[in-house]
Amino acid sequence: MVAASERSAGRSYAEALRDAKTGARRWWCNEEPPTDALRLPVENAAELNLAGIDVVFSAVESDVARELEPRFAQTTAVLSTASAFRYEEDVPILVPGVNLAHAAQIDIQRRRRGWRGFIAPLPNCTTMGLVITLKPLLEQFGIERVLMTSMQGISGAGRSPGVVALDILDNVIPYIPSEEEKVARETTKILGVLGEGGVAPAAFPVSATCTRAAVMEGHTEAVSVSLDTNATLDEVVAAFRSFGDAFVRLGLPSAPQRLITLHDDPFRPQPRLDRDADGGMTTSVGRLRACAALENGIAYLLVSHNTKMGAAKGAVLTAEYLATAGYL
Repeated sequence: MVAASERSAGRSYAEALRDAKTGARRWWCNEEPPTDALRLPVENAAELNLAGIDVVFSAVESDVARELEPRFAQTTAVLSTASAFRYEEDVPILVPGVNLAHAAQIDIQRRRRGWRGFIAPLPNCTTMGLVITLKPLLEQFGIERVLMTSMQGISGAGRSPGVVALDILDNVIPYIPSEEEKVARETTKILGVLGEGGVAPAAFPVSATCTRAAVMEGHTEAVSVSLDTNATLDEVVAAFRSFGDAFVRLGLPSAPQRLITLHDDPFRPQPRLDRDADGGMTTSVGRLRACAALENGIAYLLVSHNTKMGAAKGAVLTAEYLATAGYL
């Protein structure tokens, strides 16, 4: 079932994707959607009957999510890519393999709000690759502070209104509104400790500079981390390589073979070469080295697929885990 605004209701999914004036597709995707999906009639989301529906995957603007998602959650699980509820005390921001113990907040959310369902948002797509790489460092060495600069694919801005072509061609746009604040806030919540009163955010500060680069898909991030304890590069390599093994062994259909793919080649990772690795579900890491500017510092680059692991496919993987854990 596909649902959208009243404007699109009653049309086929294929028709709803087209701009009424230009006929151009308003939603960008590297792969053509299946024919059967394009033929589906679009329902009015405001009047949606969820009888027989186990999960709602929500990918709407935050103001719309604020209205619709609680209505859906009264009866049904909602996996969302919107930011509307990410910062609520009883709402976990779930990242596969990183903080799935935070799913226990779902029980609290249901009790407090009187819902049979729940809302579980993914993080901002820029946060996704960052927290996946920080988690093994935090677990094994502790973290003092994090500095990150992103070079983000234009697909992260969507197609309509998206990024104006004459702005992005031959250019790097040095500011993405609200992005840096989201990354900092979400990272410390995701990597925080769950207690009886909710999640206590991680204590280390995160400084993020988020830019838009002339790349179709994939977010590249340059990360510098000050560790609590001195660690050799070999120890950091071992931490990256082993991270997520227990999660991968669950054998979930959408899971990658490894959560982190580590490259020795100093010219990797690159978004064009590495964003689709493991179906776009692994975070590729390279250029691992010591950082002399930070105490116990290391630096690395990562590439994460913003429209796969960082969006719909990551939501599906999260739902697969929640089903095995008895939340669906």
